[in-house]
Amino acid sequence: MAKLHVVGIGPGDHEDMTLRADRVLRSCQVIVGYKVYVDLVRDWYPDKEFRASGMTGEAERCRLALDLARQGTETALICSGDSGVYGMAGLAYQLRGGDTAPEIDVVPGLTAACSGAAVLGAPLTHDFAVISLSDRLTPWETIEARLRRAAEGDFSIVLYNPASRGRPDYLRRACGILLEYLPPDRPCGIARNVGRAGEGRELLPLESLRDAPADMFCTVFIGNASTQMLGDAMVTPRGYRDV
Repeated sequence: MAKLHVVGIGPGDHEDMTLRADRVLRSCQVIVGYKVYVDLVRDWYPDKEFRASGMTGEAERCRLALDLARQGTETALICSGDSGVYGMAGLAYQLRGGDTAPEIDVVPGLTAACSGAAVLGAPLTHDFAVISLSDRLTPWETIEARLRRAAEGDFSIVLYNPASRGRPDYLRRACGILLEYLPPDRPCGIARNVGRAGEGRELLPLESLRDAPADMFCTVFIGNASTQMLGDAMVTPRGYRDV
């Protein structure tokens, strides 16, 4: 029986895809994914069959990919960033249930926390928390509680899915919560369209972040108590004593 490979393709640039991910996609017959991600890789694998669908079709895509693998088709289910960090690996296992077939091969990728941090400097050199602001699958009350705990714990914080057309004020709401615990001049950064056309960055204090434009292609970084703006970089020292 063929395998289902759940592949993290990284931020979008072929140079940031792992060698293993590239090798697996070259070996597969069919590549299944959200249409935005399929469009990112289509030109790199012109000989493959692609199956694409829209937003909110995650379960449908997983079932299709599992069925193709059961039928003997070597299949890749692609995810932006990493396959297990807000990716499709968990859902693939859930839908397979207690079965052991088809075999699932999870292929990791470069998640937005890592790729976005590199664009901004080195904001995650110490402990950090990653929180998605999307309440499509997680209640806002849970998201709010996690924001509060991360702020209380003095973690650097990475926000995924900071805003969308349906959630235009969620970054503002999150910043309002964080400002209950953190100073208004706390260093922050936004990485936009990492690895894709229009890549950009912005460094700003928390009080300005509240009103900054953001969308689903942005990753937002809030520093901890030791984070600094050094030249044109956002840096969180790890604590080396002899520096």
